[in-house]
Amino acid sequence: MMSIKEEQNISLKFSGYNILQGMPELAYVFNNKGQMLMWNNNVERILGYNKKELYLKTLAELIVPEYLEKTVLAVKILFKDRVEQTVEYKLQTKSGEQLPYIGSGSLIVFDGEDFFVGMAISTLKLKVTEDLLKQQITKTNTLKDQVQAENIYLREEHSIDYDFENIIGDSDLLLHTLYRIEQVAHTNTNVLLLGETGTDKERFATAIHNKSPRKNNTFIKVNCASSLIESELFGHEKSAFEGAIQRRIGRIELAEKGTIYLEEIGELPKALQSKLLRVIQDGIYERMGSSKARKVDVRFIASTKHNIETLISKGLFLEELYYRINVYPINIAPLRNRIADIPIIAHHFMHRFNNKFGKNIKRITINTIKELQLYSWPGNIHELENIIERAVIISQGSLLTVEPIRNCLIEEKITNLIPLAEYERQYIIKVLEKTYWRVDGVSGAAKILEMHPETLRSRMRKLGIKRP
Repeated sequence: MMSIKEEQNISLKFSGYNILQGMPELAYVFNNKGQMLMWNNNVERILGYNKKELYLKTLAELIVPEYLEKTVLAVKILFKDRVEQTVEYKLQTKSGEQLPYIGSGSLIVFDGEDFFVGMAISTLKLKVTEDLLKQQITKTNTLKDQVQAENIYLREEHSIDYDFENIIGDSDLLLHTLYRIEQVAHTNTNVLLLGETGTDKERFATAIHNKSPRKNNTFIKVNCASSLIESELFGHEKSAFEGAIQRRIGRIELAEKGTIYLEEIGELPKALQSKLLRVIQDGIYERMGSSKARKVDVRFIASTKHNIETLISKGLFLEELYYRINVYPINIAPLRNRIADIPIIAHHFMHRFNNKFGKNIKRITINTIKELQLYSWPGNIHELENIIERAVIISQGSLLTVEPIRNCLIEEKITNLIPLAEYERQYIIKVLEKTYWRVDGVSGAAKILEMHPETLRSRMRKLGIKRP
């Protein structure tokens, strides 16, 4: 018989054990080696094996040989393509009897390891109809959802360590952004962070500084939309302007040997852009009210939500300054393009506000997570943070209660109608961003769009699409 310790280990590893037991036919969990780890009581009763005999039993020992090849193939496809599989086969009992079944399975990921969760229905007892199969698959998905939902906590506690403080998530887009940061952080290259409002560009700027040789020196943030931006950036002498009752050291001077982060550089007044260009180009600046040139050693990281090239075409931004700050651009993806990260980020905020407000909320339901993933998030991560904070305040008990969210993606698609050419342009850009602007090749945008690469390039030129 299986030891008590072994049973406890399995039960702890798969919190959906009770759901497994509640299934009317056979239900089981295999690891990626094809070994059975957990099953419901029906498996023992129908196949005639005890717990000790079933533990780590392989597919080859349970499937009738003539059905083994196609069953193993279906399992391989499941693990490789991560797509649900259904297959008919015969199981062989301990006594040698052969029983026909139809089985369906899904893949779950737990603690970085893949597992196959499946169920099987006897074709002897009933005629398998599409509706019944859907019902049973739904139960399997319920198990999958429960395990994955509870696993979110573990993923948050033991997520992949990128050594990026407070940057949460493991989506492909985020990993690519972190890779880009790793590439440039150790240099003195100027970086331009591009992204919508609320994408937390400052956090990424801080990450670049913290992984750079300048990390032990000052990181200074300046909001370029400030009404006193010239004084803040360059400092001023006493009496430089009305109200300047004493000398002030500017942020650029404070950032000596460190990093200065220019938040929303697209809103920097045109009159100051040439002065900033001189600092970036030559490392020289002057305080307001002084003609004395001062040298400074500073690394510049800028961010904007604007299309700088559009500002240049309107005469609002200095082209040479753009070239100086756009040495290494990094696109920060909006939250709606990182839906895989939403559960982890939501739970992170839930824990934070739990502590802040003295609550004891333990989890977010699957339906709530799905609703969060359908929303378009015009305010991005900052908006998600606000919604979770409100939800923690109003929630009673151990479940997070989120108020209904308006303006979901479906509503947005219906109400925000745009010309066909603009829709095509936006769609092509989204595909190019997914492929990191690769046009050719098996994983290129042309392949996804089912277009010849030259045709795609022609459309990009016509629609004014340029790689950032």
